[in-house]
Amino acid sequence: MQTPARHRKLTGALVIATHNPGKLKEMRELLAPFGIEAQSAGELGLKEPKETGNTFAENARIKALAAALATGRPAFADDSGLVVEALAGQPGIHSARWAGEGKDFRGAMNRIQTLLIERGAREPAQRRAHFVAALCLAWPDGHVEQFEGRVDGIAVWPPRGEAGFGYDPLFLPDGFDRTFGQMSADEKHGLPPKGQGLSHRARAFLKLADACLKT
Repeated sequence: MQTPARHRKLTGALVIATHNPGKLKEMRELLAPFGIEAQSAGELGLKEPKETGNTFAENARIKALAAALATGRPAFADDSGLVVEALAGQPGIHSARWAGEGKDFRGAMNRIQTLLIERGAREPAQRRAHFVAALCLAWPDGHVEQFEGRVDGIAVWPPRGEAGFGYDPLFLPDGFDRTFGQMSADEKHGLPPKGQGLSHRARAFLKLADACLKT
C-alpha cells in the first residue's frame, strides 16, 4: 500500500498573488486567525502573469508559482469564477474577463441574464449555477499544494445586495434566501466559530488550512 505524500506546512511570511482588492480582503480575513503575515502581488509591484490554463486549478498554479519565483517566498493564489449550467459552463475561467478591464461586473451580470433569457431559462431550475475556487500554495523550489471548493445555487435576477464583489449579487446559494451580495463577510466566508465556511473560497481554504496551516 502506497503511503500518501505529506503536506508541507507553511511558516513565515506569505505573498498573496492577486491584484484584486476584493479577493485580497477575503484572503487576508481567511489567513488572519492563523497569524500569517502577507503582502499582495499588487503591493509588491509584481506583474500579473498570463493565465493560460484551461482550468481554475491550472491558473491558480500559474499565479502562485510566478509570485513565489519572483519573491523567493511562499505564495498563495486563487482562481475562481461563476459556472452557469445553462450557458455550458460560462463564464467559468473567463469570469473576470467578462467584466473587462474596467471590472464592470454589472455589465457582466447583464450579459449572463441576456443569454439566459435567450435560452428560455427563466425558472430557478433552469438557472442552476455554482462558484468554484481553486487555491494554490507554492514555494520557490517548485513545491505546490492545491485545493478546490465549490458552492451550488442559482443565478437570480435582478442582482441583490451591495456587499461582496464580482458576481456575488447574482448568486443565491442553496438553502439560503439571500445572495452572497446580501451577506456579511462572516456569513459568506467566515470560518468556524464565526461562520460556516459557506463560500467556495472558504471551503477550499478549510482544506488548505487542515493540510498546511494547522500543527
